[in-house]
Amino acid sequence: TRSYAMKQFKNPQSAQLHERFKREIKLQGKSPSTIDSYARSLKRLLTYFDCHPNELTKDDLKLYFSDLVTSRSWSTVKVDRWGLRLFWERILGKKWNWPDIVKPPRVKTLPDILTIDEVDRIMVALEKLRYHVCLFTIYSLGLRLTEGTTLKVSDIDSARMMVHIRNAKGNKDRMVPLPKQTLYLLRRYWVTHQNPNLLFPAVQFGPAKKKYTKKPMDKGGVQTAFKLATGDCNIHKKATVHTLRHSYATHLVEAGVNLRLIQEYLGHSNPNTTVIYARLSKPSLDNSEKLIQKLMDRFQFPRDKRLHQVDS
Repeated sequence: TRSYAMKQFKNPQSAQLHERFKREIKLQGKSPSTIDSYARSLKRLLTYFDCHPNELTKDDLKLYFSDLVTSRSWSTVKVDRWGLRLFWERILGKKWNWPDIVKPPRVKTLPDILTIDEVDRIMVALEKLRYHVCLFTIYSLGLRLTEGTTLKVSDIDSARMMVHIRNAKGNKDRMVPLPKQTLYLLRRYWVTHQNPNLLFPAVQFGPAKKKYTKKPMDKGGVQTAFKLATGDCNIHKKATVHTLRHSYATHLVEAGVNLRLIQEYLGHSNPNTTVIYARLSKPSLDNSEKLIQKLMDRFQFPRDKRLHQVDS
């Protein structure tokens, strides 16, 4: 029985093709996450069939993707489609007309957005200071989860009140405004660990006392903390940590920040990606930094007793 579940390679030739493909993706300047995703897409194919990919027909590939669509999400199908297309062109030297094999549907959905009041309630509900500061930083800077957990001390430019987001999606850097509330929280939290490199180092608990490692905070822990906080707040929207980024962009539009500037702050290559937030809010134009500061003034953290306590 055929199965595309991840297994060990059946022959040395498959393993060699897999390693060769990973080297090729790396030479194409792809990010580590893209290299990993594309390599997994090829491994699924190589463990599904018993032959060399050169021998596969269009019908074979249709059968493979038919099983994939049944067992996995369309997002996985899209990744495999692009990964295998690159393999076909770069390694096999063949053109692959993927629309004749699989064509994922174009679904235009609008993400759920948290109100400013809901964001405030979630922040108050977070029990651990490290999650409180990390999640507010993600929201107030419009970051992706990995961008937030890997922030470094050197990324904070307090003189210019800007944050340097490095090597983000698409291997791009960007600068985003730093609200005073975020700087205040980051400084208060940094005092608790004083890591010379990371703003959010992972915590390792031992028999004596906790210590902060050289690795960034675990993303799973941040996601779990956010999920528990939304539950405690009785918020039933389909909200994840990434929803904070969507909410940040929407709140900026509502505050009157220029869409072009929001595009830069989010790191979107295509302005059409940013326009979606105009559909979720009421835009107007004005000075962006002042508007962002006015928005963040809504959060009065000195009232929070946790900021004067050591995190545990």
